[in-house]
Amino acid sequence: MRTAVVQMRSTPDVAANLASVERLLERAVARGAEFVLLPEAFAFIGPDALKQQITESLPDGGPILAKCQALAAGFGVHLVLGGFHERSGEPGRAYNTCVHLDPTGAIVSTYRKIHLFDVDLADGTHLNESDRTVPGADIVVTPTPFGPLGLSICYDVRFPMLYQQLVDKGALALTVPSAFTLSTGKDHWHVLLRARAIECQAYVLAPAQWGHHHGSRTSYGHALIADPWGCVVAECGEGDGVAIADLETSIVLEARRRLPSLQHRRL
Repeated sequence: MRTAVVQMRSTPDVAANLASVERLLERAVARGAEFVLLPEAFAFIGPDALKQQITESLPDGGPILAKCQALAAGFGVHLVLGGFHERSGEPGRAYNTCVHLDPTGAIVSTYRKIHLFDVDLADGTHLNESDRTVPGADIVVTPTPFGPLGLSICYDVRFPMLYQQLVDKGALALTVPSAFTLSTGKDHWHVLLRARAIECQAYVLAPAQWGHHHGSRTSYGHALIADPWGCVVAECGEGDGVAIADLETSIVLEARRRLPSLQHRRL
């Protein structure tokens, strides 16, 4: 399955962000992509007060979901909305939700981010995601033409047990759509993603935000695809772009046969 991970720079301008999604999706499809994954917060990164105004309920959605469904159907691709601002019903707090759309635009699966990013970093970055986000609780694997795909979002990548459980539920590939901070990304992004691929013996698909978004918020970028041996087989450089690779079920199965570490777990 030819798969594309998108790298983009979202801002408080929803219309501009969705125009970027359409442009990058068109680029991916022109290169043969059948499955396209968008990063976390693809539709909006900006002041929280404004974010609360553009949240949408699922499955009914609103203009953002409708636009994405039309794009999936128009291009005839599976489309993963890496981090959708889903209305929670709790004032001032939304879900951070990964949504899988099929080539008709229908919702296949949704996953609400479990691990929330509450940190004070040495460079002065202060993020308290739990102030404005309700955590999810369910582990989700979604069907694709390639095989089962385990869903996660950004900070989840630091918690290996989640990915082990996704593999136990059948996942042959894992997605980690992110808006990874610049300060942590330069040291941890590649290491964490490659580690999840190696220990789970699965493809890791990591669409990413890059550059300056709003205020002091800056993301690392480097959207990438890693294979089940932990090798990065496609990666974006600077700026907007798409990284594309062909996923092959046989490569996953061969990696698991050759080094059957998943069968050797004792704990």
